[in-house]
Amino acid sequence: MTAETAAAETGRDFIRDIVQADLDTGKYREIVTRFPPEPNGYLHIGHAKSIALNFGIAQEFAGRCHLRFDDTNPTREEQEYIDSIQADVRWLGYDWGTDLYYASDYFERLYQWAEGLIRDGHAYVDDQSQEEIRLARGTLTEPGRNSPFRDRSIEENLDLFRRMKAGEFPNGARVLRARIDMSSGNINLRDPVLYRILHATHPRTGDAWSIYPSYDYAHGQSDAIEGITHSICTLEFEDHRPLYEWLLDRLPVPSKPRQYEFARLNLTYTLLSKRVLTELVRGGHVAGWDDPRMPTIAGLKRRGVPPAAIREFVKRIGVAKANSVVDVGMLEFCIRELLNKSSLRRMAVLRPLKVVIENYPDGRSEELDAVNHPDDPAAGTRKIAFGRELYIERDDFMENPPKKFFRLSPGTEVRLRYAYFIKCTGVIKDAAGEVVELRCSYDPATRGGNAPDGRKVKATMHWLSAAQSLPAEIRIYHPLFAKPNPDAANFVADLNPQSLEVLADARIEPAIAATNSSDVVQFERQGYFVRDADSTPDHPVFTRTIGLRDTFAKEVGGKG
Repeated sequence: MTAETAAAETGRDFIRDIVQADLDTGKYREIVTRFPPEPNGYLHIGHAKSIALNFGIAQEFAGRCHLRFDDTNPTREEQEYIDSIQADVRWLGYDWGTDLYYASDYFERLYQWAEGLIRDGHAYVDDQSQEEIRLARGTLTEPGRNSPFRDRSIEENLDLFRRMKAGEFPNGARVLRARIDMSSGNINLRDPVLYRILHATHPRTGDAWSIYPSYDYAHGQSDAIEGITHSICTLEFEDHRPLYEWLLDRLPVPSKPRQYEFARLNLTYTLLSKRVLTELVRGGHVAGWDDPRMPTIAGLKRRGVPPAAIREFVKRIGVAKANSVVDVGMLEFCIRELLNKSSLRRMAVLRPLKVVIENYPDGRSEELDAVNHPDDPAAGTRKIAFGRELYIERDDFMENPPKKFFRLSPGTEVRLRYAYFIKCTGVIKDAAGEVVELRCSYDPATRGGNAPDGRKVKATMHWLSAAQSLPAEIRIYHPLFAKPNPDAANFVADLNPQSLEVLADARIEPAIAATNSSDVVQFERQGYFVRDADSTPDHPVFTRTIGLRDTFAKEVGGKG
C-alpha cells in the first residue's frame, strides 16, 4: 500500500494528533512504530485495528513500522503462528520491509540489563511459588506483603540469577522480581516478575536459554533498542505504563519511547479472547483457525472478505480512548458495500426444484445474454443456456401462497431473468406429498424478459438449465454465537448450533465453475460467495461471504 493510499484510508484521531505535534515541535525527525504480536495463535480482527493504526501512522507520516514478535514464552509459541502472522499482515496490505525483529534477538542484552538492575538494588531473586507470590501481592484495597527473600544481598541475587540462567533449577523454583513498592496503589508496581525459569525449546533459540523475560520487561526495552518513538498499546496496558517507564528510567537504554493507549476492538456476537479462539479450535467447535466463522484474519480471508473492507471498517470505527462495543453489522456493511461494486454477477440455485417447460421443444436449447455487472458495462456479458428443463429456487414456489407471495405458484406468471415469462401449470409430488417437480409453459414472445403486449409480472427469478448447470456444495455460515454478548467464561453455552449449513445439491452456472479464481462473485438474489479452499475441479465448494442485505439480527433471532 502506498503512503497516499494510507493517508486516504485513515481518519484523524488523538494518537495521530500527538504524532503530528511531535513532528511539528521537532521532538522526532522520524516516526517509528511497531506491531508486536505474541506468536501463540492466529491474528484476529482486533489485531487488524492495531495493525492498521501502527502501519498506517508510519505510512502516513513517512516513518517506519516494525513487525516484532514477542517470542518470550516458548511453551505456547510455534513457527506456524509466526508464518501466519506475517502472511496476514501482508494480506491486509502492509509491509515491514527489512524491519522484522524478535524479542529473542535481544535476550542477551536483556539479561545483562537484568544483572544491572540487581547490582543497582532494583531486582532480587524470589524463591516463593507462583501461588505464594499471588497471595502476597494484595488487592486493589489492601497492600501487598514483602517477600521474605526481598532483602537478599546483591551477591546472592547475582549468584542465584546466574544459576537460573545456567539451568540449575527446575521450573517454578525461582523468579527474578523488580524491587519497587509492595504497597503501591498500582498492583503492577508491586515487585513484578521480570524473569521466570522455563525449560522449553524455543522456536528460534532452541535450548540456549532456561530463563525467559516477562512481557513487561522485554516489551519496553525492545522498543528502546529499536528506537520506537510511539509505543501504541490497547487500554489494558494503561496500568502497565508506570512499570514501562520505571524500567526505562533505570536501564542504560539507547532511547526513551513513550507508550500511548487506545481502546481495543469489541464486536457484538464475537469473542476475541485468544484463549477462547484457541479452545474453539482445539475443542473441535470449528474446523480450524481459518474456519470462516472465526474472527481471525485467516477466517475472514477464507470467507472472502476483502482486505480493503477490513481497512474501511477500522477507519470507520476510529481510534478512541474509551472501550466500547461495535455492532458487527458495521463490519458487514463495509464488506457488502465493497463487494457490491467489485463482484461479478452469476446465477446459482442453492436448493433446486426442477421445472419442465412443456411447450418448449424437446432437444432444443438456446443461449441468452446475461450482464456480468449491472453498474459496469465494461464488465461485459456472458452466455447462459436455456432449455426445456430448468432449476429454480425451492423457496421461489409455493403451492398455496399467502396474499403477498409474488413468486411462482399454480396459475401465476413470473419472469425468468434474461429469459422468458413462464406460468405454472402443474405440480408433481412424491409419495410423501413433497413437491418434486413443476410443469410450466413459457411465452416465446417474451424473450429477454419483456412482453410485447405490455403485461407485467410481479417477480423476476433466477434459474439454471438442468442440462448445462453443474453440481456444487454451498456452505452457508451463520453467526458462531447466538448472543450479542457471549460469555467468554462459558462460551460453549452460547455457541449457535446452526452456525453452519451445508447445501450438498446446489447448482451453479458453468461460468462459475470454469474459473479457479478466488474472487468473490455475487450469486444473484442470494449473496456473495467465494470458492473455498476445499473446492476441487470435480467437487466445487463455495462459501457465502455475506448476504445481499443485513439479515444478521434475523439469523440469530434478534439482537436482544
